[in-house]
Amino acid sequence: MTEQSRSRFRAEARAEHPDPVLLCLLAAAEHTLADPDEPATLEELLTACRAALDRYAAAVRLAVAERAPATPEETAALLAAVLGGRERFHGRPADYRRLESSLLPDVLRRRRGLPIMLSLVWCAVAARAGLTVHGVALPGHFIVAVGGPTGGNEYVLADPFHGGRLLDLDDTEQLVSATGHRFTPELLTPAQPLDIVLRVLGNVRSWASDRPEHARTQLWATELALLLPRHPASLRLERAELLVRTGHFLAGAAEMESYAEILDAFDPEAAGRVRHEARAARHRLN
Repeated sequence: MTEQSRSRFRAEARAEHPDPVLLCLLAAAEHTLADPDEPATLEELLTACRAALDRYAAAVRLAVAERAPATPEETAALLAAVLGGRERFHGRPADYRRLESSLLPDVLRRRRGLPIMLSLVWCAVAARAGLTVHGVALPGHFIVAVGGPTGGNEYVLADPFHGGRLLDLDDTEQLVSATGHRFTPELLTPAQPLDIVLRVLGNVRSWASDRPEHARTQLWATELALLLPRHPASLRLERAELLVRTGHFLAGAAEMESYAEILDAFDPEAAGRVRHEARAARHRLN
């Protein structure tokens, strides 16, 4: 990313009401703008993606006018018919092996992606159409909660990855238990915008970490995650190690030494190991 786009990402992440759609578009820009088939500039990319979301929202508004959904179930069925049916937004197991499945511009173009990205599309389209939908960050699988057209606390759960399939509590508990976690009602709390973005970047990092030839992609996602106001401190060490792996030995060593100072207060043994890695990185210059 350019310094200008990173500054914009940092500013949006610190806004009073950060927009996860804009943050995901900014995060994807570095990779997407390198594609000759995509818009040439950041502003063109943002305009094209927003226009696509507006088109889907217009289709949803038209369906609302025709069907007048009165319950959360009817609203969810309408969204599933438009987004999962006519527009064919869905996911497949193979999508977990593609970086594009975590990049919002590619998801909008391909209409395929990971559960969190498809859920983000549902939320963004619904908001533009005046409907109430929020993300639900279950362990291992992101879904949405769809409210009724008149507001209130009633909602139903839907799975955009499977075209908007409705989920009851038994379905949801099975999704959670399949990841080795125990279901609790707190898991249905609306996902916060920055948590969504951190999870998206975590998916990119995970994809790249399994492919050593994509260390620069992992570094890019790690550096963006570090721009978020809240992030795991261990990301600093991950960035340092990636700097070394991509040939930036001095910068990586300096980052390791800085991180070791943090570890000194509660894990001196780990701090010593990190300093050893820093010395090894510096020796690679010889």
